[in-house]
Amino acid sequence: MGRGYVLRRILRRGARYARKKLDVQIGSFFSSISPVLLEQMGDFFPEIRRSPEEVKKLLDEEEASFARTLDRGEKLFDGYVARTRERGGNVLDGKDVWRLYDTYGFPVDLTRLMAEELGLTVDEEAFAAAQAHSRKASKGGPKAGVKEAVKLDVHDIGALESNPEVAITNDSFKFSTGSVSATIKAIYHEKTFPSSTSNIPAGTSFGLILDQTCFYAEAGGQEYDTGSIALDVKDGEAKFEVTNCQSFKGYVVHIGHLEEGELNVGDEVIATFDPDRRRPIKSNHTATHILNYALRDVLGDHIDQRGSLVAPTKLRFDFSHKAQVTLPELQNIEKICLEWIQKDVPVFSKELDLKSARLIPGLRAVFGETYPDPVRVVTLEYDVEEISKDLENPKWRKTSVEFCGGTHVAKTGDIKEFTIMEESGIAKGIRRLIAVTGTEAREAVKTAELFESRFSAVQAMTGREKEEGYKALTVALNQADIPALLKADLRDRVATKRKEWESEMRARESAVTKAALQSILSQGKTLGKPVYVFSVDEEAGKVLHGNYLPQSANSSGFDARSWAASVSEVIGGKAGGKPDTAQGVGTEVSKVAEAVKVAEEIFAKSAQ
Repeated sequence: MGRGYVLRRILRRGARYARKKLDVQIGSFFSSISPVLLEQMGDFFPEIRRSPEEVKKLLDEEEASFARTLDRGEKLFDGYVARTRERGGNVLDGKDVWRLYDTYGFPVDLTRLMAEELGLTVDEEAFAAAQAHSRKASKGGPKAGVKEAVKLDVHDIGALESNPEVAITNDSFKFSTGSVSATIKAIYHEKTFPSSTSNIPAGTSFGLILDQTCFYAEAGGQEYDTGSIALDVKDGEAKFEVTNCQSFKGYVVHIGHLEEGELNVGDEVIATFDPDRRRPIKSNHTATHILNYALRDVLGDHIDQRGSLVAPTKLRFDFSHKAQVTLPELQNIEKICLEWIQKDVPVFSKELDLKSARLIPGLRAVFGETYPDPVRVVTLEYDVEEISKDLENPKWRKTSVEFCGGTHVAKTGDIKEFTIMEESGIAKGIRRLIAVTGTEAREAVKTAELFESRFSAVQAMTGREKEEGYKALTVALNQADIPALLKADLRDRVATKRKEWESEMRARESAVTKAALQSILSQGKTLGKPVYVFSVDEEAGKVLHGNYLPQSANSSGFDARSWAASVSEVIGGKAGGKPDTAQGVGTEVSKVAEAVKVAEEIFAKSAQ
């Protein structure tokens, strides 16, 4: 929950209070009293004095937007209250309260406050259930069995272009927050444009085209918005759940299915995108720009973007680079990204004519992409307006400047966290980075911390349990979704400790084996009988062998040393010792049986 969210809640509660208690027409109320705020609080918050007109503009935009939301919300709320009292109850249906927020953007805390003023409460259990259902649906896409494939072909687009009632969708509202009032201009279902949804089977996926929308249609690597489109209050209740949003030659098609009611061409509706899905997408998109800047800063100006994906749970960035990005380079790249987030600088955007925009030093654009004219320019720290007045100033190289039509956070600090999860090669000269931000980044670090704890636990184990612990930890670590730098560090430390432990175990086992071998040879010596002993360590790939040959068995040219040397010719390695006893270490584990046979044959010949 960011500071912007908290401020918006305070502002909206204040707007309702001003209208209800002070009888003020909201729309520009707070901006009219902002000079008093600047005078009284400017010393504590000097940033509001640097751009007072921008403060007024933001206040007016937010207030005007909420005025429409408040009008719709209060009407719906009054209806829900009347319905509750008709039933003789004093508890608002939690599903209705969630619909107020999810479909019409009316703040839940404000609904609770209004209910409390009337002596009512909210069914919190039903509210939580409706919220969980909605969020599950938005993450999971269309419902089970719903066919999602809705795509306009050239004939469909031609039909729209020849219809004077359907213009290219105005999607400029996609860069603002909240919802937008719109009119249904076309309904698209299975290659037809029906005037109503009345004959579309329940649960079937179809498309709605509006005159204007706040939804972001998938483009430029950024995933689509989800949300809802509902009838305006005065027209009754109907809700269309948007599970996808695509643009076809400027016609934005909201794809989904009807949850309730009926929709017709010409209906006035409220379009509302899901802010919980949009929020991490914005963070990941701005983080992608920061990452692009950091790559150029660390690896060089040859870096060109070759593709990207901006999703709610991650960002993916493909770029030209001939070699694998080393761990020190990754560390530096991640450090630069985190520094930009900690600086908490504003993110600016504005359209400039394409020819002028291309003059900006340090400009980043997608390799091979064709851009519109004018083109939208997105920058960090420096306002595009300021840059446009001095286009060729070399200091613009010190920040991120990109052509981009996507949605972004207001300030880099809103991203909160950033970590690189993976670096890989996807083609010759093309590398790929996958990173996460915000909640996903924190979860990835927490997972790494759990592996640290698991590593400590394995180190405290002994014997066979420790051996199995290291094996399982190594496999799990290789498959884990944890930050790349932490994974590399942890993997190295696990491998080092595992190697040390295995060496220690082999040394212990070798000492035990040698002691056992010596014991057997000593028994042979005590009994005055010839002995040849073999001990095989298949894991280490070694064969320890030794013999005892009593004086009575020695003959010209044959003693313990020559006996061991004959065996070494079979299993490799070296052997040595005294005339009565010799030892050696071989390397050919698979030839032990042959070596035993050779030892027997040579001894038998010497005894003849």
